[in-house]
Amino acid sequence: MNTRRLLAPTLRSASAATLAAGGYIHAQLYVDEYRFVHVIGSLFLLQASASFALAALLLGGTPPLLLRAGAAAVTLGALAGFAASRTVGVFGFTEHGLQPTPQAALSLLAETGTLLLLAMWQTTVTRQHRAARPPVRTPTRDRVTTRTPPD
Repeated sequence: MNTRRLLAPTLRSASAATLAAGGYIHAQLYVDEYRFVHVIGSLFLLQASASFALAALLLGGTPPLLLRAGAAAVTLGALAGFAASRTVGVFGFTEHGLQPTPQAALSLLAETGTLLLLAMWQTTVTRQHRAARPPVRTPTRDRVTTRTPPD
């Protein structure tokens, strides 16, 4: 069996799995503690919902570029929120280090893995499309005989 043919579906499934894992961690944190934090709780719930929805859509088949970009955007948003909450704060909410343990570290791993898998998948899809296209042929000029116009 052709390995290249299996690579895209494998990357699609792995991307969906890591995206869903990040969503699960955010949903678990929402239920356990963050639902009581103003604005942040809602953002955790939104991130978890978007992650689950996008993971399900990714598993549905080979999605268009826009769906992969949406998955990357949700993941980047989670990573940006994580970084902001540990530096400048988000809506007055700050955390330190990798707290809560172990969810913070697991979330970072899942989201970083999602981005890497999405990048690999995009590269694979791009290469497959290039390989499927017929080679571009340079046009050949037909020799045109010059005619003299009639008098």
